[in-house]
Amino acid sequence: MRWTRRLRLCTAGALAASALFAAPATAQTTQPKDGRLTDLVNPFIGTENEGNTYPGAAVPFGMVQLSPDTGHNTGYDYSQNHIRGFSLVHLSGVGCGLGGDLPVLPTTGDVTQTDYAKYAAEFSHDAEQASPGYYRVGLKTGIEAELSATARTGVQRYTFPATDKANVLLNAAQSLHTTVSTEVEILDSRTVRTAITGRGFCQDTKPYTVYTITRFDRPFTAYGTWDGSTVTSGSKSGRDGAYVRFDTTKDRTVEATTALSYVDPHGAAVNLRAEGGRSFDAVRHSAQQAWEDRLDDVRVKGGGDSLRRTFYSSLYRSFLAPNIGSDADGRYTGWDQKTHRTEGFTYYQNWSLWDTYRTQSQLLSLLAPREARDMAISVVKISEESGWLPKWGYGTVETNIMTGDPVTPFLTNAYQQGLLKGAEGYAERAYRALKRNADGVPPADSPAVGREADKEYLADGFAPYIKGRPHVKPGDSDYDHGASATLEYALSDAMLAQMARGLGHPSDAERYAARAQSYRHVFDPSTGFFRARDASGAFTGPADPARSEGFHEGTSWQYQWLVPQDLPGMVGLIGGEQAANDRLDSFFAYDRLLADPAKTAREVWVNGPYDYYNADKYNPQNEPDLIAPYTYLSTGEPWKTTDVVHAALTLFTDAPTGMTGNDDLGTMSAWNVLSSIGIFPVQPGYDTWGLSTPVFDRVDLTLDRRHYPRGALTITAPGTSAAERYIQSARTDGMAYERTYLTTGSLRSLRSLAFTVGSRPSEWGTSAQAAPPALK
Repeated sequence: MRWTRRLRLCTAGALAASALFAAPATAQTTQPKDGRLTDLVNPFIGTENEGNTYPGAAVPFGMVQLSPDTGHNTGYDYSQNHIRGFSLVHLSGVGCGLGGDLPVLPTTGDVTQTDYAKYAAEFSHDAEQASPGYYRVGLKTGIEAELSATARTGVQRYTFPATDKANVLLNAAQSLHTTVSTEVEILDSRTVRTAITGRGFCQDTKPYTVYTITRFDRPFTAYGTWDGSTVTSGSKSGRDGAYVRFDTTKDRTVEATTALSYVDPHGAAVNLRAEGGRSFDAVRHSAQQAWEDRLDDVRVKGGGDSLRRTFYSSLYRSFLAPNIGSDADGRYTGWDQKTHRTEGFTYYQNWSLWDTYRTQSQLLSLLAPREARDMAISVVKISEESGWLPKWGYGTVETNIMTGDPVTPFLTNAYQQGLLKGAEGYAERAYRALKRNADGVPPADSPAVGREADKEYLADGFAPYIKGRPHVKPGDSDYDHGASATLEYALSDAMLAQMARGLGHPSDAERYAARAQSYRHVFDPSTGFFRARDASGAFTGPADPARSEGFHEGTSWQYQWLVPQDLPGMVGLIGGEQAANDRLDSFFAYDRLLADPAKTAREVWVNGPYDYYNADKYNPQNEPDLIAPYTYLSTGEPWKTTDVVHAALTLFTDAPTGMTGNDDLGTMSAWNVLSSIGIFPVQPGYDTWGLSTPVFDRVDLTLDRRHYPRGALTITAPGTSAAERYIQSARTDGMAYERTYLTTGSLRSLRSLAFTVGSRPSEWGTSAQAAPPALK
């Protein structure tokens, strides 16, 4: 009876509306040029409307991201038309200025300006080109600049007009963050060295230092340095910048390789020796091949050209971070600011954990398990070397940006994916660090804030919202967002309970599982929504859930589904399955979605790249709602997950504005990839993958054979389209499959996941046993 009623509700007008779903187009696309998947990647996606991506050159997870800066606070903005320099460090989709170290710009004539906003070169997008591992632009000064990269170096080729005053400016004093101190030294007739100490990301942070060494392919004809606005020709040392000059009247091309190290000048020299010395064309070819090998792990069939470009561009961005932090000799600077050396792993850095724990870390565990293992080990090393786990780490320092406890689901995901196995004991080492983090707060002399409100959470069952409380340490404070911090602590406790149980710590598992129910302590029965509580325990802030306070980048409406560990319990709180579905339908504007999905996505759901508050609707461009569409898998209406997900996918396009909100180091890109292929981590930190209709007829995943002995998984949905988007049945290795989820173990062991799709919802996945189970 329940099914009959639901079917009537969803089929009315569904067929007429379905043609408006743009994302799952089915027209066959032509193969990319020479069969190269890199030709399907558009690095300019997300460079406008605050997607904050960058179009420059990098290799997968490389330390260096050599890219143009135009004046936007995070680097490059497609709407701007002057380039200030090509700098070494960029993070895809961060919300605040970060990186931009050592912007380098070719010029001609006398050097009179030292402010890169004043000497910036105009350019046109008509003279601009980008592909994985390569960037080129023709400047209106008549100079052509080309960029490529290795893991630890950025390689430049500049083609000048015929002149005896062809310059390259190396600006150490200006970047995207606050520069604390800089040094510049011309070592010989081909080499320049710098040391740059900076700080800041959204708020103030501890300083960090990057060391560079740049080697040119031919001698300078002249050189100089500058301090402030004073330029001194012939000077070999300075504070703020240097210029080097060439005669290009006959040979118009100059090549240079810049190596980066977070350890010391010797580390930069080691990286230059290890990865330098090759021609620009050789480096470009190697970078392209590295990306081709990475992208080739996912082969899709079906879908139109735009859909495929959008998909592969998202896959590309998913592999840009975290970034290698250790030098070619294995040395790295730990968070104790001491030098360490790797043993059997590569050290990684840059941890946007509040974002990536929901999507990108799971995608990397699936497609890049070797790197994902080293990333998890790196996080464990941070704890062991600095005394505490990270929250939002940049380079060698903690920034404490964002709230909650995102490191726990990040590491428990690595454990559940089997990445911490081995004689080194990393599983137990990770668990010890997580237990310390979950049961206490960092000492006052630690730069980390950890679970800042843990004392109150452990005593009272919730993190209080204390409006206007002074921040004890730089960064965000859980006390400013007590309601959402409580929900995220509880989620993390649930994931830690599963890890404790798996490692044979039953009493800990029981304790953390009980704490995972703390989400109930911020549920206000008078409103039927989660709500912040003050230090006395009283509910506080506006009662209207669309105007709620105490939630980080969201409202009560948007956080109400962030209980993936116990959706049945949460559904019970709000009145049962029918009430939950009614509320979900209101949240997603479901009737309007069926009538016009793309318009609903752009005009009802999205209200600007940073408009996170005062809304009662789904926000697909920000992290708190990334899992929300998959809630229908647990309320008996799984077809609505497909409706919502496919509507949200229309927000991703192959234009500069084609990123829905900040990419946040691959978070949104990974959401697009996972949702497009029909599997999604609905319980982040555990091993549960929700299912929805893929947008491609076929997806072939090549899995790392070191971890997945069978080596491949094929997902098929023949005929999937806007009109044929509803799962009628599913089969795993030829056997009928009725559940709306898979576990990691089954996902890894399968060879095929086959969907049959149709034009109307079916009874597939609607039984009570079909839903992802609550974690106990």
